[in-house]
Amino acid sequence: MNAIKPLPDLLISQIAAGEVVERPAAALKEMLENSVDAGSTEITVQLFQGGIKLIRVADNGTGISRNDLPLALARHATSKIDSLEDLQKVASLGFRGEALASIAAVSRLTLASRRAEEKHAWRIETEGGRLSTAEPAALAHGTTVEMHDLYFNTPARRKFLKTEATELSHCEEAFKRIALSRADIAFSLQHNGTVRNHLRAADARLRIEAILGNEFSRTSVVIEEQAADLRLWGLAASPAYSRSSRDAQYFFVNGRFVRDKLIAHALREAYRDILHLDRHPAFVLFLEMNAEGVDVNVHPTKIEVRFRDPRALHQFVFHAIDKALASPQPPSAATFPTGGSRQESGDQNGAGAAPSAFSAYSRQNTISLAPPLGIAQSQAFYSALFGADNRNPKSADTSAAIAGAEKCDIPPLGFALGQLLGIYILSQNERGLLIVDMHAAHERILYEKLKSALDNHTLSMQPLLIPAIFHSDSLDVAAVEENSATLQELGFEISTLSPTMLVVRSVPAALKDADVVKLARDVLTEIREFGASRVLTSKRNEILSTMACHGAVRANRILTVTEMNALLREMETTERASQCNHGRPTWFEISLADLDKMFMRGR
Repeated sequence: MNAIKPLPDLLISQIAAGEVVERPAAALKEMLENSVDAGSTEITVQLFQGGIKLIRVADNGTGISRNDLPLALARHATSKIDSLEDLQKVASLGFRGEALASIAAVSRLTLASRRAEEKHAWRIETEGGRLSTAEPAALAHGTTVEMHDLYFNTPARRKFLKTEATELSHCEEAFKRIALSRADIAFSLQHNGTVRNHLRAADARLRIEAILGNEFSRTSVVIEEQAADLRLWGLAASPAYSRSSRDAQYFFVNGRFVRDKLIAHALREAYRDILHLDRHPAFVLFLEMNAEGVDVNVHPTKIEVRFRDPRALHQFVFHAIDKALASPQPPSAATFPTGGSRQESGDQNGAGAAPSAFSAYSRQNTISLAPPLGIAQSQAFYSALFGADNRNPKSADTSAAIAGAEKCDIPPLGFALGQLLGIYILSQNERGLLIVDMHAAHERILYEKLKSALDNHTLSMQPLLIPAIFHSDSLDVAAVEENSATLQELGFEISTLSPTMLVVRSVPAALKDADVVKLARDVLTEIREFGASRVLTSKRNEILSTMACHGAVRANRILTVTEMNALLREMETTERASQCNHGRPTWFEISLADLDKMFMRGR
C-alpha cells in the first residue's frame, strides 16, 4: 500500500469542484448568489455556448477590495461567517467559501472588482489554480466574474457535458430561480450576444408573471399564512394549470431555492384530492422562518436543507396550501403578500418592491351539499325569474323578480340560463357566461359531503324500497361476510341470499339515486383489493370518490332551472368545487369582453 500523503491544493479544489461545479449552471448559480449577497440592485449575465465557453456575471454590489481579491479565490475563505454560531443561523446564500475556488480550479477565471471608495478597479486572473498579481482595471463599482473554458484542464469531466442547448436550458433555470427569489433586483441574461431575458426590479407578483407567465398568475390562489415564527406566502396554481412535469415548482426557504422531500410530500398531499392522475402542481412559494430552525449546511450545492421540527413544518405547509385551495379569496380580497426585508428594501433608485394588489383573477369557487339536488332559493323565486312566465318579457311578476335579483348581489356562479346537450349548464353572472359540467360539479359536491359525513360519523343510510338483488362470484360473497362492519360504516347494508347471490338493502342517503348494483360491485372490488383497514384509512378518499361518481347526476338528465340554480349554489359553498375528484375543471367563464371580441362588437 502506498504511503499516506497530503493532496496538492489544486487537486483538492478539483475534487471539490466535482460536487460544486457539476455543469455550467452550477457555476452560474454560485456566481449569482455571490452577487445577491453583495447587495446588488442590477445583475447582468452573459453566456457563450451554453455557458461552456464563457459565463460572465457583472453586478453593482459592494465590491471586493484589492487585498481581498486573492482571498476570494482561496478555499474556505469567506466574509459571511466567523464562527460555529454564525453557521447555525446563516442568513446569506453563500457561506462555505469554496465556490469560486472550485470554479477557478477547473476553468480560466478572471475576477475584477471595485469598491465605491476606491479610485479604480482591480483585476486578478487564475488558470488551473495559478493566480496572477492584481492589476488596475476600468470598472464601475461592483464586481465582474468571468469563467472561460469550463473543464479545459479536466477533459474527462468535459466530455460528460451535454449539448449547448441543454446546458443553456439548465443555466436559464438557475437564472430563473435566483430572479424569482429577489424581485427587487434587476436581472439581464444574454446568450451568444442575444438578450434572452430582461427583468426590471418589481414587486413579487410582477416578477412571477414575467417568469412563469400571466396564465400561471391568473389561475393561481394567493397563499398567505403565518404561525409562530413561520410564514408561507406566494402563489399556488389551481389544478387547471397542472403540468406533466415538475418544471414550475419553486420553493424558497429564507430566500434560498431548495428541494426537500418533506415539503414536496406536504404539497402533494394538499393537491391530492384535486389533481388529475399523474399531473404535477405549479407553485412559487416562500417560507420565512428563524434561521436557527433550518440547517443549510447539508450539501456543497446548498440545495438541500434539514429542518429542526420537520413534523410541525409539514403540517403548517400542508394546511396552508389545503386551506387556500379549498377557499380561494374573492376578487375584492385577492392581494399579493410581500416578502421579508429583502423584497421590501427596494433599490437605490426607488424602484423597490412594494405591496401590490392582484388583478381580480381569484374567483369565489368554494363548495357542501344537501343531496341529491337541494333547493337553495325558494321555488317561487326561481319560478318567477326563470319559469313559464319568463317566456313573456312583459310579465309583471318576472320583471319584479328580475328587479329584485338586480338589487341583490349576483352570486359568483350567477343564475342558470339552461342546459346544453344535457351535459353543461349555461349560467350568467356579472362578468359574462359560465359553462358548468354538471356531472363533474355534482361529483365534487357529493364527494366532499361523503368525506365530511364519514369523518363526523354522520353518514346516513337510505333503506331501499325494493332491495337490489344481483348475481356475484364467491369472492364478493366472502367479502360481504367478512366486512359487514366496514360496509355499514360506509353506509351500505349488503347480505347474502345464496352462495352466488347478494342483496343490497340500504345505501348512503346521498347516493340513493345511483345505480345500486354497479355501486355495490365497485365498493366490494375496492375492499377485496385493498382490505377493509386500508379502505377506511389510506384508500378512504379513493373509495369515496368512486361512490360520489356513481351518485352524481348523469349526462342527458334534464334538470329544471330550479335544480340547475340549486347546483350552482351548492358549488359556491363546497370546498374545491373548481375541480372534480379526478382533477378535471368543473366550470369555465367567458367574459363579456371576450364575447364582444368573438362577435367583433364595437369595431
